[in-house]
Amino acid sequence: MKKSALLAVPLAGALFLAACGGSSSAPAETSAATETSAATETSAATAESVPAETVAPETGTDTTAVAPVETAAPVAAAAGASLKGVCPDTLVVQTDWNPEAEHGALYQMIGASPTVDDQKKTVTGPLMDGTTDTGIKLQIRVGGPAIAYESVTSTMYKDQSIHLGYVATDDAVSSSIEFPTKAIVAPLNKNPQIIMWDPEKYPDAKAIKDLPKDVKIRVFGPAAYLSFLVADGQITKDQIDGSYKGTPDQWVADNGKSAQQGFASAEPYFYERELKEWAKPVAYQLIADAGWDPVAAPLAVRSADFDKMKDCFKVLVPVVQRATKAFVTDPAAANALIVDLVVKYNTGWVYTAAQAQASVEAQLKDGLVANSGDGTLGSFDFARSDKFVAIAQKTYASEGTKTKEGLTSADLMTNEFIDPSIKL
Repeated sequence: MKKSALLAVPLAGALFLAACGGSSSAPAETSAATETSAATETSAATAESVPAETVAPETGTDTTAVAPVETAAPVAAAAGASLKGVCPDTLVVQTDWNPEAEHGALYQMIGASPTVDDQKKTVTGPLMDGTTDTGIKLQIRVGGPAIAYESVTSTMYKDQSIHLGYVATDDAVSSSIEFPTKAIVAPLNKNPQIIMWDPEKYPDAKAIKDLPKDVKIRVFGPAAYLSFLVADGQITKDQIDGSYKGTPDQWVADNGKSAQQGFASAEPYFYERELKEWAKPVAYQLIADAGWDPVAAPLAVRSADFDKMKDCFKVLVPVVQRATKAFVTDPAAANALIVDLVVKYNTGWVYTAAQAQASVEAQLKDGLVANSGDGTLGSFDFARSDKFVAIAQKTYASEGTKTKEGLTSADLMTNEFIDPSIKL
């Protein structure tokens, strides 16, 4: 989930920060800021190191530096298999934003007594498969402000110590020449990004295309999905208002007259339940349901490193699948760690326990976490992705961004390591 520049604006005594911003722009652009919000202060942990089930440990003590559908592997690693000797001693994963429940599968795998570095914005702990220690450590690095809003792909190529990163399919397409990657598992099945509007003002709008063509759509500036919506006739170029700052003040000021970008797992809950100046429902459509349907935040490796990490991936990918299922089934422990890490990192991002829980509920309700087209959790639907890659290439070409010639989804993702028995 690509994010944009972080802006903190007080509103009625609350710090609201936009969560999970616009997906997909040309590589030259900086990442756009998220639109998740927050209003309630969370308490920081005081113990130097405590189990992940309670709070994160004290900071500053880091000591560790349409093609045929591909079939899943017929035999997968059993639960509790060891990663020691087949994966790096510390597996490093680069995320695209501050800790949030959309990243829950990763934080689900962090074991007890993790080490937090509040300067580097990392958490490192035993990599767990349920209650089993796999024998290696997992280090999760945050994106957004921690990497100066650079893309995950460019960060991965700049820092070779990173083994995997969250690389959405649209970013993989736009980076396919300069920073090629290959995704191995998809904790999120659907992109949470939305366009939202006031259902009282626009009761006939059931989708983005139904909004009156004089309604402005407030967004984080240029993005490929907007070019797609314009080319597809769903909106006009004149509707795009690039003034969005990631805060709700503009929405409140014009009383919902304009539509606005957001995240299905963030804004609807915040605007209705925590934003006192609004305090009523919003209507929305997922960008994915409007036709711009990348796989959001799959774990991807630099293409050149894919073959040499295959033995690791054979065991690791089923662990990620199991963690994804475990998180949405019982997110309490991982969400507690996420909320406390937000406090520890102190980047200006604020995230409450209530928001984290509401995010998980929205992820399930809207199918953001769901079985793929083949009925498996975490796998890639190649028919869906080939269709999207063709749309994305055409869109990027219209913007002047070159992509790899003859690119297909098989270049960008694989089901080779997926355990087909794991499903919701």
